[in-house]
Amino acid sequence: MADLTLVIGNKNYSSWSLRPWLYLKHFGFSFEEIRVPLFTEGYKEKILKHSPTGKVPYLRDGELGVWDSLAVMEYLADQYPEKKGWPEDPKARALARAVSAEMHSGFFGLRENLPMNCRKIFEVFVPPENAIQDISRVRQIWKSCRSQYQSGGPWLFGEFSIADCMYAPVVMRFHSYGVELGEVEQEYVKTMRNHPAIVEWLSASKVEVEVIEKYETIG
Repeated sequence: MADLTLVIGNKNYSSWSLRPWLYLKHFGFSFEEIRVPLFTEGYKEKILKHSPTGKVPYLRDGELGVWDSLAVMEYLADQYPEKKGWPEDPKARALARAVSAEMHSGFFGLRENLPMNCRKIFEVFVPPENAIQDISRVRQIWKSCRSQYQSGGPWLFGEFSIADCMYAPVVMRFHSYGVELGEVEQEYVKTMRNHPAIVEWLSASKVEVEVIEKYETIG
């Protein structure tokens, strides 16, 4: 594990970077972190020195390189099964993979209209219809998972898993944009934001000096 290196973008804005970073932190991996501020001069070339896609995140494990948030976490779950990246129960594991894949490949209205900005609170925000539909679906997923697995712990499937990493940036978005939530979803947001690794991530985001203007305004 000492050979692990994770290349990430800005902690304030990079939702995809947050996912594997949180996974590594939660499960106590030792890793080197390389931060490349996005949309700054020469940032693409800097990332290309590590990743063939020119995008973050990117994991280096010795001679092996893995890119894409979900692929990185799947790799780590395979290599270190004792960390239990997925639920042990087959049915719970199948559902966790399904909701993680849904997050990975969808929710474009949410992504487009509620970009992650960890250090900002948008006082007045009315989401457009396509974002409302995505918000409703996320709430449905959270409530369904928590109702089925609440006896096992405070996370989506009781114990912490890759599914929680996939939805961590959504927690940040819902908080920043003041999205109206029910009691179950509010409790999950509170649980995630109180996670020591998330507290660390948020603290680091507040001292970053880079500003990406298109993520600082609504509409």
